[in-house]
Amino acid sequence: MSTKQSNCNNAIVIRGAREHNLKGIHVNIPRDRITVITGISGSGKSSLAFDTIYAEGQRRYIESLSTYARQFLDQIQKPDVEFIEGLPPTIAIEQRISPPSSRSTVATVTEIYDYLRLLYARIGTPYCYQCKCIISRQTIDQMIQKIMEIPQGTRIMLLAPLVKGKKGEHREIFKSILQKGFVRARVDGDIIELTAIPKLARYKAHEIDVVVDRLVMKNDIQARLHNSVEICLKIGEGVMLVNQEREKSRADILLSERYACPTCGSGYEELTPRMFSFNSPYGACPSCNGMGNCLDFDPELIVPDKGKSIKEGAIDAWKQWGALTQNHYDNQIKEFAKSFSVPLHKPFTKLPKEARDALLFGRKDFEGVIPNLRRIYEKTASEHILKRLSSYMSYRACTACNGARLRIESLSVKIDHKSIQEIMNLTTEEALKFFTKLRLEGQQAIIARPILKEIQNKLRFMIEVGLHYITLGRSSDSLSGGEAQRTRLAAQVGSGLVGVCYVLDEPTIGLHSRDSERLLRALKSLRDYGNTVILVEHDEHTIRHADYIIDLGPGAGERGGSIVACGTLHEIVDNPDSLTGQYLNQTLKIELPAKRRKINMGHSLEIRGACAHNLKSITVKFPLKTFCCVTGVSGSGKSTLVNDILYRALTRLLYDSYEVPGEHNAVLGTEHIDKVIEIDQSPIGRTPRSNPATYTKAFDMIRSLFARTQEAKVRGYTAGRYSFNISGGRCEGCKGQGIKKVEMNFLPDMYVLCEECKGKRYNKVTLEVTYKDKSISDVLDMRIEEAHQFFKNVSKIERILHTLNDVGLGYIKLGQSSTTLSGGESQRIKLATELSRHETGKTLYILDEPTTGLHFADIQQLLKILHRLVDLGNTVLVIEHNLEVVKTADYIIDLGPEGGAKGGEVVAAGTPEQVAKNERSYTGKFLRKVLQRNER
Repeated sequence: MSTKQSNCNNAIVIRGAREHNLKGIHVNIPRDRITVITGISGSGKSSLAFDTIYAEGQRRYIESLSTYARQFLDQIQKPDVEFIEGLPPTIAIEQRISPPSSRSTVATVTEIYDYLRLLYARIGTPYCYQCKCIISRQTIDQMIQKIMEIPQGTRIMLLAPLVKGKKGEHREIFKSILQKGFVRARVDGDIIELTAIPKLARYKAHEIDVVVDRLVMKNDIQARLHNSVEICLKIGEGVMLVNQEREKSRADILLSERYACPTCGSGYEELTPRMFSFNSPYGACPSCNGMGNCLDFDPELIVPDKGKSIKEGAIDAWKQWGALTQNHYDNQIKEFAKSFSVPLHKPFTKLPKEARDALLFGRKDFEGVIPNLRRIYEKTASEHILKRLSSYMSYRACTACNGARLRIESLSVKIDHKSIQEIMNLTTEEALKFFTKLRLEGQQAIIARPILKEIQNKLRFMIEVGLHYITLGRSSDSLSGGEAQRTRLAAQVGSGLVGVCYVLDEPTIGLHSRDSERLLRALKSLRDYGNTVILVEHDEHTIRHADYIIDLGPGAGERGGSIVACGTLHEIVDNPDSLTGQYLNQTLKIELPAKRRKINMGHSLEIRGACAHNLKSITVKFPLKTFCCVTGVSGSGKSTLVNDILYRALTRLLYDSYEVPGEHNAVLGTEHIDKVIEIDQSPIGRTPRSNPATYTKAFDMIRSLFARTQEAKVRGYTAGRYSFNISGGRCEGCKGQGIKKVEMNFLPDMYVLCEECKGKRYNKVTLEVTYKDKSISDVLDMRIEEAHQFFKNVSKIERILHTLNDVGLGYIKLGQSSTTLSGGESQRIKLATELSRHETGKTLYILDEPTTGLHFADIQQLLKILHRLVDLGNTVLVIEHNLEVVKTADYIIDLGPEGGAKGGEVVAAGTPEQVAKNERSYTGKFLRKVLQRNER
């Protein structure tokens, strides 16, 4: 191991770090430098970077706050480390910190939207959404003329708004109203007599309007009306409300000295930032509450197979009901066919569009399928019917705002003829061009200058980190882990902090080799501002450009947690103990296949007319029984093609899934596969109870094995006795978890070993039954490689454990909690589970960036597994940027040429050697270098 350390005077000094599997390591991390922490999966990288360095930084910050403030924050337990010195304030930017809200967008995460709201509120030009003309202020005469248009005999109230959406008791407001001689007010929609000051809920938002006058519309009230309007405008500071009585309700007309349409007289409030917030009731579209979509009946789900005729049951939602209901629907269809002269035996897709729309959405003389289903859904009390109807529903763009999320008044405010939603529909690159070219004059230019500066800075950084193709209005929950991380990075950098320690988890995820150079420049600028940047990273390009490298290992799990080497790139490459160094100096390398598999394009899956998102109506063939890679620059359409179209279309066909695939014409060749499996890096379970043994079903067999022992039979124990999820054999003190949670006031919650079972999960009598002198708890505590030897004579269990061992997971424990497993470990457990099953040889495996979190050595292990799946006759389809994986593929489909609107085409397709020769392909350009390096 290298003993060279950076100067302690300008370093983060860590001594005795023992968090998780760390072996009491000592290390000095240079400040104001870029440091990469690398090592094989499970070696302790995240334990050092996040669970030690970041956790200690956060803990120190929280402890600096008052006891009162700390009770409102998540408390962080002190990491297991002797001491840390020289630690600056820390900010962690992980791939996923929590499930993003569906209300969250790229613009809100980066805070660009906050600046946009302010910009539109201060310099936006309001237009009338009815007349499309610019809105001007109303005079008192115009207001009176508008009021006089109300029908004679109508009762009206003139009100002056005083409080709108503000919390508090507002006692001073009521005192002021009484002092001015008014005796009535409208509070939260109700008219009250002010005989005494009403008591309002202190922490609830309220609306208070004073009732200035109550009138009945007549021709001779103009003088009184003029006087009352003047009083209203004076009290309401230029704004008043006219509440008129209607047949069954009352409605307000807003009149303002500030904004009103000169043609139709429609009034508008003063422009404020909250008017442009879809998270505020004052800006959100009332139909969808600012979500942009509503749960409604989906024509795609109602008619899942458009190739069927109506007679064959194309209208899935109108078949297989009870006798009476089915008879009614059959008669409805007959009447429809007669009215529109539609042949019932003709495929639905070949019917005239007018007829299809009438059948689904109805007309005056015909209710239609969707209106019929809506009516039943609203009226029925049957859980069974609701459940069935729900299966035909999906979230669709709100018809009121067309997915824009905002009120129509907010969308009618424009800057340079663009509404705030039109800005949100731009990519970051297009938005920067718009704001750079925006020309303002006079007062508008002065007000907008500081706001535009912030917007442009954030947009530039987003482009620098490779997010040039992402639209500002894109929902955060649709971003990949790498995109989400870089989005948050852009938000942090925009704050302009100096002297901070940024801890990032593989920021290169999802980045093409062409775009990673941009990201590296952004990270270097962070460093040059005087910040410390610590990266958990495996990307070769990033490692080679780091100022300092820490290589953890030598193995994973209990065999890891030590510093194998640390120093500059030159020191790592020259260190024979460093596994990373051996891959960097090409002593070790991932070899090319000795022979690539033959491609039979006649035996393939084919997508025709793929045009979802940015795809340009492309036709793509995926050859079967091969290892196939889909590549391309970030945002070129890879996930849309594979995940949104191919995977969803196949799950719909094979498993009757209700997920709607992205827009395409057809998927051909599906008769060649009988199963499609998506293997991602999501956790194998959401709770600590889930573990490798339970996920692979090996634990079911182990429990049955224990139940078949002589002692268990004598005691009458069944397999259920050995489940820690149900009462009987488990320890009731900890409910089978082995640990207990202790809540601490003003301190972090603590997890302590259960005193009753000492962490063994089971009660004493259950543990008395053993198999080969080992209790069920002892088995769960075994490493997989130990368990493999222990159960070598039990074929079904041995088969699963052998596969887990083969995928490089021999170091983890059978009962290890799923919450402690990395993404790469979870993915390999899923792969092992698939490998341990008996194959039909007609399975399609889909993996999206499986190299996330994997070291060179892990990738080599992963490739063996994936090629083994193909050797069994299956097809492996991988979305990938890592060229070490791409170079081993049998066939490559390269999308591009750029991201976003400039992508969505097939740039190249063929073997790696063929793609490498394609001058139009960015992937080919970088792949050429890798192939040449392998030939040396």
